[in-house]
Amino acid sequence: MKKKLLTTKLCLSVAATLTLSLGFSELALANNAQTMIYGVTLDSVTNTNAIVTSLKSHAVRPTARIVFDEYVAASYYKAPVTKIKTAANIMGELLDSYYVKQYTPAQYQARTTEYLNSMQDVVDIWEVGNEINGEWLGTTASVVTKMSGAYDQVKARGKKAALTLYYNEECWAKPQNEMFTWANNNVPARMKQGLDYVLISYYEDDCNDLQPNWPVVFAKLAKMFPNSKIGFGETGTTYANRKASYINRYYNMNITEPNYIGGYFWWYYRQDMVPMSNPLWATLNQAFVTAPK
Repeated sequence: MKKKLLTTKLCLSVAATLTLSLGFSELALANNAQTMIYGVTLDSVTNTNAIVTSLKSHAVRPTARIVFDEYVAASYYKAPVTKIKTAANIMGELLDSYYVKQYTPAQYQARTTEYLNSMQDVVDIWEVGNEINGEWLGTTASVVTKMSGAYDQVKARGKKAALTLYYNEECWAKPQNEMFTWANNNVPARMKQGLDYVLISYYEDDCNDLQPNWPVVFAKLAKMFPNSKIGFGETGTTYANRKASYINRYYNMNITEPNYIGGYFWWYYRQDMVPMSNPLWATLNQAFVTAPK
């Protein structure tokens, strides 16, 4: 969630010869069996043709996480998402965390139903809750009802469900919203056992520039969600002079947990990498190539 900062939110391997001898499209085919996810976030689907060009030109097939805007009908997204699907796998964020409080549980469930009915055959992974432990989402009971109801709908249709937590070490306002505390106390047992993906949203800018001990964090997350793939669900920075170093640090992170899939989902893909002539497109593409496989 980066539409608005909140005061409470303070917080395989490809050989060089292969890279040289194959074009990007051939290299993408060579990596079809990849287990890692090379994620980017699209906070808008406008200028779809340029987005598709940027995505399809990468050395690996990325996963595009599309933020479905508040109070926008699913029908608005069907055509552009279908087009983006030709260049990337699709993860659909049902609702940005900033707007969860504006929906009643019944409205959240109706929205989930609407989007599933429209795009269940286009979206590969459904993000049923975004930054779900954030202090700005509303009452805990309401948040849990929304999250678990959306999860139940997605799994009832045999689709993949993801949950994104908000990492807030030393930058939470309420101790009960600390990521592991909230997840332990509020994620139902069926979700702890059944979620396909459990991801972490983290922005150093919002959390005192802290660089956590990520191997320890993900080891703990893997114990809590033993059957889930784990990784980053959202990251980025607003500081132009930090973007390249952040991209390289996160996408090249070496986490050895067996279920770790990377992700990262750079929030500013549309702003930073579209069109692909933007210098950061090449930075990200190189990070895709050198990232641990």
